[in-house]
Amino acid sequence: MTVPAEVEGEIRRLHFAEHWPVGTISKQLGVHAEVVRRVVGLFSPLRQPAPLTPRLCAPYAEFIAETLARYPRLRASRLFDMVRERGYPGSQRTLREHVARVRPQPTREAFLRTEALIGEQAQVDWAHVGSVQVEGGQRSLWAFVLVLSWSRAMWAELVFDLTAQSLCRSLVRAAQALGGCPRQWLFDNPKTVVLERHGAAVRFHPALVELASHLHVQPRLCAVRRPQHKGKVERAIRYLRDRFLAGRTIASIEQGNRELAHFIETIAHPRPHPRFSTRTVADCLFEERERLLPLPQPPPATHLVLPVRVDKTGFVHFDRNHYSVHSKYAGRMLTLVADDIELRLVDETEEVASHRRRWGKGEWVEERAHREALVEQRKAAREAKGRDLLRAVAPGFDALCASWVEEGRNVGSMTARTVKLLDLYGAEIFSAALQDLLARGAHDIGALAHLCELRRRARSLPVPVEVKLPSHVRDRDVVPHQLGSYDDDDD
Repeated sequence: MTVPAEVEGEIRRLHFAEHWPVGTISKQLGVHAEVVRRVVGLFSPLRQPAPLTPRLCAPYAEFIAETLARYPRLRASRLFDMVRERGYPGSQRTLREHVARVRPQPTREAFLRTEALIGEQAQVDWAHVGSVQVEGGQRSLWAFVLVLSWSRAMWAELVFDLTAQSLCRSLVRAAQALGGCPRQWLFDNPKTVVLERHGAAVRFHPALVELASHLHVQPRLCAVRRPQHKGKVERAIRYLRDRFLAGRTIASIEQGNRELAHFIETIAHPRPHPRFSTRTVADCLFEERERLLPLPQPPPATHLVLPVRVDKTGFVHFDRNHYSVHSKYAGRMLTLVADDIELRLVDETEEVASHRRRWGKGEWVEERAHREALVEQRKAAREAKGRDLLRAVAPGFDALCASWVEEGRNVGSMTARTVKLLDLYGAEIFSAALQDLLARGAHDIGALAHLCELRRRARSLPVPVEVKLPSHVRDRDVVPHQLGSYDDDDD
């Protein structure tokens, strides 16, 4: 910016004669500060450039280059320690700047695009998708994903565990959903699949080997630290994260799997195939099904089977929870057969207990029938067993019991009356009514019975009255007849 000569003269006068600072001159004369500096600088001596000083890292440049050539990923902080022992006087920041300039850059790896034959290969992987609240705590949630390499058809489900048995269950379900098995399963190198690996020598998990033998499928592994070898399943996982999981709240694993199956059927499979743009993934899957290996009937069993010992209280400990059996089996060995839905306990060939599998932590799953004989033998334990039963059915019972204690109520009597309500209305209605009672801040048994009755009426269930008939009533034959005969008698 140029200014009139009169303004330039005034700037010089104010600066050199009156010793005004640049900011004051700029404000008083209404010109930019850069203009003031330019005008004043015309009469100031030229600033000499600073003499070049040798870099502090120069004497150690050869040593640093040789070390980085041998260890290209060595951190600058470790190099700083090494050169400081050799007399380096500078700071770590100066060394970092030097290392950033001279560190050898890795050469970019070129990849060869390949396509598997139709029906030849499926790629398998898991992805952590968060956590979900379950009875008894919180559980990590994983997505099992299998992608047919040729058609890009996928099958996925949400699971809680990453055990070999869970893997086998998911593989069988994928085969059922897709209409058959490919000839290869391509995995990464997780411990669920690989027990030991040394170079090309691999020892697979026995459960996976047995399943692959039944289905006539060859398990294969990617090279170590080469996730790009299974890029199709990696892209499928990213696709699920972007299109299915983003912005979605999963309240339960059942709800999540229903929505995931619907998403695959209505969105994932009708999408265009990435190679055959005129066809959809569903069209290619229809063609690939003809080349898949058929699933044997019945499908192979994928249950977890292991021996367990019943403790002295009649419970079996499994996966951080406790499951009850009849007290007569206390101290004995039983066989546990479990999947992701049900847990069964078997004595030789006889099933002695069956429970819905729980995924929480520290839960006590108890059937009342398993405790009746023990309670009958030990009368003093009846009250405690009643509380245990109520605690197992309704987790909020402890808070109700604490309210009884604070109010000075007879806990034993209140427990007995509460157990009767559980017997009459069932676990589902009782548990919901108890939660409603606690939310209202009440603790009276009469109020609990009223809430149970309201929920029974809302569901149009029969009146919970136990009618005990004498033994002779069952032997009577009632001959149906017209009710109008009663009117005739009145006449």
